[in-house]
Amino acid sequence: MSTLETAPAVGETPATAAAAKSGKARKRPSFLLWFAIAWMALVLLGALLSLVASDVFPHGYDKAFGEAKQAPFSSWPEFLGTDGLGRSHLTRLAFGARVSMIVALVSVVVGVLVGGLLGLVAAYFRGVTEMVIDLFSDALLAFPPLILLLALSSVYEPSQTSITAGLAVLTIPGFTRLTKASAIAQSNREYVTVAKAMGAGPGRIIFKELLPNTFPAVMSYSVIVMAVLIVAEGSLSFLGLSIPPPMPSWGGMINSAKDDLSLYPSQVFVPCAVLFLTVFSLNVIGDRLRAKFDVRDTKL
Repeated sequence: MSTLETAPAVGETPATAAAAKSGKARKRPSFLLWFAIAWMALVLLGALLSLVASDVFPHGYDKAFGEAKQAPFSSWPEFLGTDGLGRSHLTRLAFGARVSMIVALVSVVVGVLVGGLLGLVAAYFRGVTEMVIDLFSDALLAFPPLILLLALSSVYEPSQTSITAGLAVLTIPGFTRLTKASAIAQSNREYVTVAKAMGAGPGRIIFKELLPNTFPAVMSYSVIVMAVLIVAEGSLSFLGLSIPPPMPSWGGMINSAKDDLSLYPSQVFVPCAVLFLTVFSLNVIGDRLRAKFDVRDTKL
C-alpha cells in the first residue's frame, strides 16, 4: 500500500518543498539533544556546587561517609554508593566534574585565543607569514602528545595547572587550522572587499570582518574539543599523571577501583558511566552546532 504524500503548494516546486520540509526537520531539537543539554547542565551544576562543598557536601570528598564499597541505590542520600574507603561517590563525582570542566574550558579558551589569532593572521597576510604559522602548527602536530605530557609531569609536580597547560598547548594547532580555513573562505566575500576598498586596515578587517564570521565554526569545534580533552584528562588520571589524590577526578576514581572490578563492578561502572555520558553529550551538542552553522562551508 502506497503512502499518501501532500502536494506542493501553488507556485512551489517539489524541490523547494522538500528543502523546506528538511529544513524544518533539521531545526526541530531531538530527544537526544535535549538529553545531552540536560546532562551537561547537571554536570555543570555539580561542578558549581562543589565550590560551596561545606554546605552541599558536608562530608567532603576525602572523608569516609559510611560503609565501604556500597552499591548504588543501597542507601540515601548516597544513592550512588561509596568507594573503597567509604567516601561518597556523589561528592567525589561532583568534585571530579569541577576538575574536568576547568581543565577542558581553560584549555579550549587558550586554544581559541592563541590558535584563533594565529589562524586569522595567516589567512589575512598569507605568504611568508602563513608559511611560518603553518610550520609552527605542523611542528606541534608532529610532536607526540603523550611525550609532551610525560615531560611536563617529570619536570613539574602533576597538578591541575600543569595538565591544563599541556593540554592547552595541544589544542592550538587544531584551532589555528580551523580558523585559517574558515577565514580564507570568508576573505573573498563582498564585505571584506568593500572594507579593503574603504581603506580599512588589517586590524579592522581581521577583528571586525573575519573574526565574527569564523566564530560559528570555532564554537562548534570547541565543544568537540572539550569532549576530547575530558577523555584525555581522564586517561592521564587513570595513568596517575594528572590530579594527585586525594583530590578526585573521574579517571582517578576508575583507576583506584580497577582492582575491585570483578567483585564490585559498580565501583568502576559509576565513574565510567558519568565520563561516557558527558563525552557523549558534548559530541551530540557539537554535532548539532556544526549542522546548524553548516561548518562544511569552511572546506575542511
